[in-house]
Amino acid sequence: MKHELNRRQLIKAIAAGGVLSQLGSFSALATQGKRLYMDGLCFLPDDLNDLKSSSIDAYLCDISDIEAIKQPDGTTNYKRTYQACMKSISEALTRVNDNPDKLILGNTSADIQEAHSTGKTAVFFQIQGADCVEDSIGSNLNQVDEFYAKGLRALQLTHHYGNKFSGGALDNDGVQELNKPLTQAGKQLIAKLNDKRILVDVSHSSPQSALDTAKASNAPIVQSHGAVRAIVNHARCSPDDVIKAIADTGGLFGVFMMSFWLTNDKIPTTEHYISHLKHVANVGGIDSVAIANDYPLIGQKKLLKLDNDNSEGVKQYLDWWHSLRAKNVLGYDIEPVHVVIPELNHIQRMERIDSALAKSGFSSSDRDKIMGGNWQRVLKNVLG
Repeated sequence: MKHELNRRQLIKAIAAGGVLSQLGSFSALATQGKRLYMDGLCFLPDDLNDLKSSSIDAYLCDISDIEAIKQPDGTTNYKRTYQACMKSISEALTRVNDNPDKLILGNTSADIQEAHSTGKTAVFFQIQGADCVEDSIGSNLNQVDEFYAKGLRALQLTHHYGNKFSGGALDNDGVQELNKPLTQAGKQLIAKLNDKRILVDVSHSSPQSALDTAKASNAPIVQSHGAVRAIVNHARCSPDDVIKAIADTGGLFGVFMMSFWLTNDKIPTTEHYISHLKHVANVGGIDSVAIANDYPLIGQKKLLKLDNDNSEGVKQYLDWWHSLRAKNVLGYDIEPVHVVIPELNHIQRMERIDSALAKSGFSSSDRDKIMGGNWQRVLKNVLG
């Protein structure tokens, strides 16, 4: 117990002090000129000109691909299989290498500084689900090494439903939530990721698996994209003890753009988004707050085509939503009426969030942290 406490104190001290001092000159650069913008989850855009238009310097880039697998109860689970993800990461790596004038493959935190100073964008490859390495549990998880060699720098334990490593946020037996813990294989995976200096992401994990991961990891962990359960009581939103546990590792919690998990009010606004950021700051501290997206850089494409008409755009989610309501999954009893916050479903959303934070009373130094500095610090701690 004493060792565990000392480890946590050390991680938090590094997060708050030592690493920030190493980044001092860069922080000064960010505040003297354009503020550093880093996003917790996005994708490689179809049009690479979107990179510059977004003003984002760096982001976790989901390069995974899926296979749709029908479940016995009629619902569909999307598995990030080894074959699908090895193909998709190879294609993403080729695209980055073919566009050195616009893209930097993110390997360490130094790539964030290079991107910020050169006007390029650093992308840190991420996969939304460790299903892609399940087949190597019995062989020292050597598939992790294969993905690392292709540029993988962040791995999400699971996506919605549990796997051989972690419980999922939507696990349910038809009556109640199944808050499954991290498995023994999951603990093996955490140790492997720590050893390889790959960022551990607990987005979509069950609350108990996220808490277990915070205890098991020797490095900061993140929830790259999510929302607050104290504001919206939904299985996909995280309880305060999870937010606090992530923060206590020296990690961070990114708030995303999917508005039906940000408010149950009929009209979603930027103020609803800011409320989640404030809550994370109150629970975990200002060093734990970050921005995420979970849509393309330009925004949710179908809603953009509909001129952000939420009443029409939400229809694409209703069949999935109703299938989970039938299973009694927490929060799906409330019918969604929107998908996006219209003013944030925009290529310049980062600038709009920055401005909204200022209007809400956040200081310039706090905005430096929220808009990108916290991501930079965590990646410095984990990746080097």
